[in-house]
Amino acid sequence: MSRIGKLAAAAASALVLMSLSAQAQELKIGIKTEPSSLDPQFHTLNPNIQVAQHFFDALVLQDENLKTKPGLALSWKPVGDTVWEIKLRPNVKFHDGSDFTAEDVVFTYERVPKVPNSPGPYTIYTRAMKSFEIVDPLTLRIHTNGPAPLLPLDLAALPILSKKAMAGPAAEGKTSAELNAGNGLVGTGPFKFVEWQRGSRIVGERNDTYWGEKPAWKTVILRPLSNNTARVAALLSGDVDLIEDPPTTDLAKLKNDPKVHLDRAVSNRIIYIHLDQHGEPPIAIPDTNGKNPLMDKRVREALSIAIDRKGIADKIMEGVAVPAGDLLPYPMGGTRKDTPVDPYDQAKAKKLLAEAGYPNGFSITLGTPNGRYINDLKIAQAVAAMWSRVGVKTEVDAAAPPVFFKNRDSFKYSAYLAGWGASTGELSNALKALLATPDRPKGMGTTNSGRHSNKAMDAKLEEALVTVDDAKREALLAEASKIAIQEGHGLIPIHFELSVWAMKKGLTYKGRADQNTLAQGVKPAQ
Repeated sequence: MSRIGKLAAAAASALVLMSLSAQAQELKIGIKTEPSSLDPQFHTLNPNIQVAQHFFDALVLQDENLKTKPGLALSWKPVGDTVWEIKLRPNVKFHDGSDFTAEDVVFTYERVPKVPNSPGPYTIYTRAMKSFEIVDPLTLRIHTNGPAPLLPLDLAALPILSKKAMAGPAAEGKTSAELNAGNGLVGTGPFKFVEWQRGSRIVGERNDTYWGEKPAWKTVILRPLSNNTARVAALLSGDVDLIEDPPTTDLAKLKNDPKVHLDRAVSNRIIYIHLDQHGEPPIAIPDTNGKNPLMDKRVREALSIAIDRKGIADKIMEGVAVPAGDLLPYPMGGTRKDTPVDPYDQAKAKKLLAEAGYPNGFSITLGTPNGRYINDLKIAQAVAAMWSRVGVKTEVDAAAPPVFFKNRDSFKYSAYLAGWGASTGELSNALKALLATPDRPKGMGTTNSGRHSNKAMDAKLEEALVTVDDAKREALLAEASKIAIQEGHGLIPIHFELSVWAMKKGLTYKGRADQNTLAQGVKPAQ
């Protein structure tokens, strides 16, 4: 090579190194939904959870396939029928430099039921815990209310707070409002909190004393971009480096763009429709002479088989979905390979409605978020059209995600479309939240705003939750799901989402089954 050629090659290499160096200083991510709170115990909602995982660690972590691995705990094991012993990781510091000990773990778990006005309380993860025994600063024993075989999965869902930083006069220590302002928002996670400008950005800086793998980025900026077009435009213009959930209509264009790289993963998120089964006449069903038609299993089945799931997956989702007959895809824990997907059958749907006493159908409103799930409004509009074709005249009530969730939790909707990602990767999580008879003190039915109740299903679920044998527990969960969904149509599964991330060339990201977008998982290409 000539001297000029060598100089040119050296200059090119220097430019690449400079580019990578600059790239590794700051990472800008376009997120689809802004969190409702930065308090990691306020609301079991994915936008909140994924932001919390930047600043906090749990005792048990999960990889991209939701397999457990050591986090702030090095090990965990049962030392009796109702006792688990946890060995904590030594030499871990909170962001303020204070030591992480068992005291912080106990404070965190005891705070959970004290958080007021939680729309999705974390008590679903602490209900098995009876008391705590601190053996030494790095050894904790958790005494449980009976056998608790799923306790490690519960621990994975509970980010650890600093007892010192959280000190305050309220029962829960620092309040959710204080944490939203950054006051007390101190964890052990890979990034330290810097600021939250609502509607604009959440900023974190690298925790250089992090106990685990250091992030590649000195600064991370999470920008809420709920508008699909704006999110893609921000990526293509360079305003952000990575986006989650690019709209399905843009996937072909992005795939063929030489400056863009795509990654995808099968998710644990079920998109479903819940139906009000409270018994009282729903206000959103005005023409049934004071009756609630949704209490009749035949009506619920009719609404399910009136939905063309394959058509939705192929046309609306453009292949980024798998039709569902259960709350999790096989082979996740408790699922069955032979679980059927309800067939699309308009004629049978009309027949079932007539048998139930509604030959002319009725009117109903279907609530949906607009911008929380992939194509959520389009899916709701398609379902509305399908229901209307069998005589159930359906209007869609779409709202921004925060408004939708408030309405849902206030039981405004007689029918609503939503999604649930089982963070544990097994069925008990979704069954407890979505279909168990509501009992908040027991952590049951916390997101069951359809108010479905089936005592046979409850019994199978509760038996599974204290069954240590994995095979027996999964068989019980499969039976519980069959009772509630395939036999009772307690809710209507539609599809499982396939998650997609789009990023500029030179970055890599391993897609996660829980759909979370974590800056610490984004790396410059080697």
